[in-house]
Amino acid sequence: MQKIAVVIPKYGLLGGAEQFVAELTDRLVTPTGYDFHVYANRWEQSAAPLTFHRVPIFSFPKFLTTLSFAYFTQRRISRDNLSLVHSHERIFAADIFTLHGIPHRYWVHHIRRKKMSLYDLATAWVEKKLVYEGNCKKFVAVSSLTKKIFLQEYPIDPDLVDVIHPGVDLQDYAQQDKAFVRQSIRRELGINDADPVILFASMNFEIKGLDDILPALAKLKAQNRKFKLIVAGKGNIKKYTRMTKEFRILSDVIFTGPINKEKMIRMYLSCDLYVMLSKFDTFGMVVLEAMAAGLPVIISSNVGAQDLVQEGENGFIIKDTSDSDYVAARIALLCDENMSRPMGQKAYQTATQNTWDRVVAKYQELYAGIIAGRKSKPDS
Repeated sequence: MQKIAVVIPKYGLLGGAEQFVAELTDRLVTPTGYDFHVYANRWEQSAAPLTFHRVPIFSFPKFLTTLSFAYFTQRRISRDNLSLVHSHERIFAADIFTLHGIPHRYWVHHIRRKKMSLYDLATAWVEKKLVYEGNCKKFVAVSSLTKKIFLQEYPIDPDLVDVIHPGVDLQDYAQQDKAFVRQSIRRELGINDADPVILFASMNFEIKGLDDILPALAKLKAQNRKFKLIVAGKGNIKKYTRMTKEFRILSDVIFTGPINKEKMIRMYLSCDLYVMLSKFDTFGMVVLEAMAAGLPVIISSNVGAQDLVQEGENGFIIKDTSDSDYVAARIALLCDENMSRPMGQKAYQTATQNTWDRVVAKYQELYAGIIAGRKSKPDS
């Protein structure tokens, strides 16, 4: 039986990449019939037949974090007879490296706009070693935006980089009675049935663009338009409550705090549109999840999920998120049911083309191709 190594520091724990890896790996086990081994420092136990191997991490001093994980992973996997190594983290060598983020140096310089610390230098060094010396057969980007930035930093053969978007499970949404959920959530939050409801969800309000959304809503308020904004997740509530007071929209914004996956699905189903004007997002799973619930979306051009958005068909892409008049105009369009309903239906159709089944099939093909190529070598 073929032995597959899956590498990530935290398997299945809180975090977009961590949950993506667990979802993908759990779903790959049965159809492939491979023997999966997870190399991680921490994990959430899976119902799938996986073998876990603990990899040490030295987190102090901080610059050793990435280095130590890469070093100990290399020691562990080198003594196992593995058919393929699929890494979701920067290590020294792998057959497949899924890019959940962008090159570390680019992130520090262009997104964080800071100088490289010793930790940053060490992390970027491991990443560069993997790209140029790690014998990777495939790099998998979660979006075209991610691929573009990766190739800017590492001008390798573009054919080595595939784009495979994350997937969504439509059953999570189909098994719900949307009309009942809509009425239930609105009653719970004190929202009138007739009010257009905008959803924003994030664990970092600033990065995801709430600062640009609120002034746009203030413009709508000044036009006497009705709306409610649900802000789900974790952020600086005091700062944004103060902003809603300054913009005179305090009564129109509801902060729910962090909510679990089941409640989040119900939240999607109860709303009319989704807005996220991120400063940067390699993909943005919430965008695809909103589409699966039949919501048209408004996102910034810095969100990788723009791959899925057809302008004016299932949503809108905003280039200048600081243009509050333009943002307000796009939100106003989707607050009109005659506009949002057909666009929401097209958003759902987009989600049907991006299910987990399709993602799994693409990774199966990648695995099979690499393993077959290895077997065909004379010295293998």
